[in-house]
Amino acid sequence: MSVPVDTATGPVPWVAMYHSVGDCSDDPYRITVTPERLDRQLTLLARWGLRGVSLAELLAARARGEGRDLAGLTFDDGYADFLTGALPVLRRHGCTATLFVLPGRLGGDNAWDPLGPRRPLLTADGIREAAAEGVEIGSHGLTHVDLTRADDRTLTAETAGSRAALVELLGTGIAGFCYPYGTVDRRAVDAVRDAGYAYACAIDPGPLTGPYALPRIHVGQNDTAARLFLKHRLHRLRRRPVAGLR
Repeated sequence: MSVPVDTATGPVPWVAMYHSVGDCSDDPYRITVTPERLDRQLTLLARWGLRGVSLAELLAARARGEGRDLAGLTFDDGYADFLTGALPVLRRHGCTATLFVLPGRLGGDNAWDPLGPRRPLLTADGIREAAAEGVEIGSHGLTHVDLTRADDRTLTAETAGSRAALVELLGTGIAGFCYPYGTVDRRAVDAVRDAGYAYACAIDPGPLTGPYALPRIHVGQNDTAARLFLKHRLHRLRRRPVAGLR
């Protein structure tokens, strides 16, 4: 998959970061929203004249000088509840999204979260099903490790290796990468670019902000109308225009 990235300088797009969509009664890391909450959040975006789309669609529109009415929707980790909790809501709102998955943990769980609870991850068939529904699939690394602490061999496996695994699984190009834990440094950025990705997502990458370190806004169960409105408005005030994004 090819994603054109503009060489102009412009504002960083607004990109929401989700994880699990389901039961949030036991959620120590606050990574889960209920389908009902997601539905209300997407309704709010629509009222503000925004439609949620994948990063590939958003960046392609921005490269054309368009897309001011688009917001990026991303879902990290590849939880199995994406198919049952998120996908029906996205369909109902006419939205697309990018799903960042871990090809080294297919059918496993979020073992990297010491506090739990254990949440099942998508199988290979589940990832194919999401892709068949128009969801952009990106890599979240191979096994969810902090790339800023990885040795050279692990860094290559988590970036280039995960991309090769997803290309083989889906039979299509993989444009996007998402840094596990949101941690990023120049070495990780270089590894992702060298692996052939067109863009990458972080959380708050500071001076590294650009096509290979796109900032995102965490959106959770507590983000009602007022909080989500502030997160949208303050984003433009906090983020300076950067090269590589129109």
